[in-house]
Amino acid sequence: MGEIHVHEFMSADGVIDAPVWTFEYGFHPKMGEAIGAVIARSTGILLGRTTYEMFEPAWSVRTADDDPGAPFFNDTTKYVVSATLAPAKATWRNSKVIGAYDPDAIRKLKADVGDLYVSGSGTLVRAMLADGLVDELHLLVYPVTRGASPRLFPDRAAPGKLSLAACESFGHGVVYLSYRPLTAG
Repeated sequence: MGEIHVHEFMSADGVIDAPVWTFEYGFHPKMGEAIGAVIARSTGILLGRTTYEMFEPAWSVRTADDDPGAPFFNDTTKYVVSATLAPAKATWRNSKVIGAYDPDAIRKLKADVGDLYVSGSGTLVRAMLADGLVDELHLLVYPVTRGASPRLFPDRAAPGKLSLAACESFGHGVVYLSYRPLTAG
């Protein structure tokens, strides 16, 4: 059975909206190493529709010279969870629309594909967390608060416990935290 590894850029108050607010901190090379370790073991990418539609125009034209992550994002099969995106509209190379969110379909995907990498996709991630489908959270936490914006764990989320798998601090105030939910499955 594969695992689902979620990567998020997150503010100190838990916000995971479009991370344009991260730019002023730059991208420390060690951050790339942390994300690189996650994608290196992933055999598929799982995205929600909104994140897919944001990633496609940005990543589909990038090369390895532009960004070392480009080959992974362009060559790896992307599974898009969406009830509204028509398969014909998923034009980014190696993209497959798998339909509306269905926890059983995600479990089957984990079993069939292996390790899946998720980035952004807040609605999808919150649903998978609620259904115990996330095996590890990889959070790059920034020293900034965002206020009223979408959070990784909304107010209505059930309480849960996490086990710290890794942590690293970067010189510019960003912290990498990796947690494994104690009830993932």
